[in-house]
Amino acid sequence: MHHIVFLDRDSLVANVRRPRFEHGWTDYPGTEPADVVAHLAGATIAITNKVPVREDAIAQLPGLKMIAVAATGTDNVDLAACRARGIAVANIRNYSVVAVPEHVFALMLALRRNLAAYRADVEAGLWEQSSRFCLLDHPIADLAGSRLGIVGYGALGQKVAQLGRAFGMRIAVATRTPPQDPGVEALPLEELLRTSDVVSLHLPLNDQTRGMIGARELGLMKKNALLINTARGGLVDEAALAHALANGVIGGAGFDVLSKEPPVPANPLLQLRLPNFILTPHVAWASAGAMQTLADMLVDNIEAWAEGRPQNLV
Repeated sequence: MHHIVFLDRDSLVANVRRPRFEHGWTDYPGTEPADVVAHLAGATIAITNKVPVREDAIAQLPGLKMIAVAATGTDNVDLAACRARGIAVANIRNYSVVAVPEHVFALMLALRRNLAAYRADVEAGLWEQSSRFCLLDHPIADLAGSRLGIVGYGALGQKVAQLGRAFGMRIAVATRTPPQDPGVEALPLEELLRTSDVVSLHLPLNDQTRGMIGARELGLMKKNALLINTARGGLVDEAALAHALANGVIGGAGFDVLSKEPPVPANPLLQLRLPNFILTPHVAWASAGAMQTLADMLVDNIEAWAEGRPQNLV
């Protein structure tokens, strides 16, 4: 009989149904890295959202047969160690194709229309003191007619492009596979950075993409361009971004992710108090609908593997 252990159950606010095969089930609200081996003792199936499962832990868990990742990203799991020991790893795909793109545009619109600055003005009583019917203290720009550069063109990138077209934006992408969509222009990354009014990142974090946006790349961007990152914090050099925002190298940034989560207080982006920077706490994916879809797909993956027809393996 399989025994399933969910290492960080509190990371998923949804109804997680129990698999239809005979099993035992243990939930932990969260798990510290030092407790992974103890919590997975006796488990054949581990569920993790963000708890790291590294080679040293895997080596001490001879009964572990499957890791079901309750997310798309698998950088918290040592995939090489799992393959070496025949442990199946499955992830969740395309569950947030509505939630994340909507968050991208929430950040984009808030920055382009300077909503944070205007809200602060209203709260400070400046509107009441105005000699006119409105305040015009901060620039407002439209999305229509501007170029949206999308780096990575999987399901999320494609949905962002679809929404961008609905706003009247011109779409350019930097991707390994040439896009087939009519009206979507494929560009090398440097040209995309130079010519886009908004750049949105939709890439996994790996050795090839880590730190891909640094001081040099930020320097290529337009002075009024926005950088949106709802993918992984490690894609961007955070110190370089903080410097770029504070010194007018780019127009603004909207981030939902940081290189370490929860962040350390010394993270340079946490020190910023600028109207052209919005940071949300990794919630782009977390609409109620997206989380329930994720929970359903998570158990689908476990059931499919247990029945000998594994799906979404990485």
